[in-house]
Amino acid sequence: MLTVGADLHGSTLGLCGLGRLGGLVANVGQAFGMNIIAWSPNLTAERCAEIGATLVSKDELFANADFVTIHLVLSDRSRGTVGERELRMMKPSAYLINSSRGPLVDEDALARVLAERVIRGAGLDTFGVEPLPADHPFRTLDNLVTTPHLGYVTEGCYRIFFHDIVEDISAWLDGNPIRVVGG
Repeated sequence: MLTVGADLHGSTLGLCGLGRLGGLVANVGQAFGMNIIAWSPNLTAERCAEIGATLVSKDELFANADFVTIHLVLSDRSRGTVGERELRMMKPSAYLINSSRGPLVDEDALARVLAERVIRGAGLDTFGVEPLPADHPFRTLDNLVTTPHLGYVTEGCYRIFFHDIVEDISAWLDGNPIRVVGG
């Protein structure tokens, strides 16, 4: 069982992507005394220095991190960034966390690695197909925590959503609809 705080101090947080969200996650890791390492295809040493992270290769990140978190934009180039090779490089005590986009991780490979207990566990907030199908192998794994893509559920996001809804209704009532879908 992971006890937040005590078990994190001195552990290594590996960030795949160090943009705005990755930087925020790095700040949280630093608050718990974690060592921060980072990789992405275009990441610079300067960006890492701004955040207080160490730039490493992709292989070093997967081999050395106790927690790997993914913060990449999904594109043809990034799809499948985390495959069987990367997962099998991870420490047996490591965790993979993906709250970015499902297709960044090869789900079949992750299911195999988790079933074989190659890594300790994973946490996923996003999947290649959402909602997660009832017969998906992820649903049988006891070392996987899943959430139904709720990472965006914050007071700030709801404030924006509700503001936009009221604005949409008001504009429609005025005869000048905005944000028209399929129109």
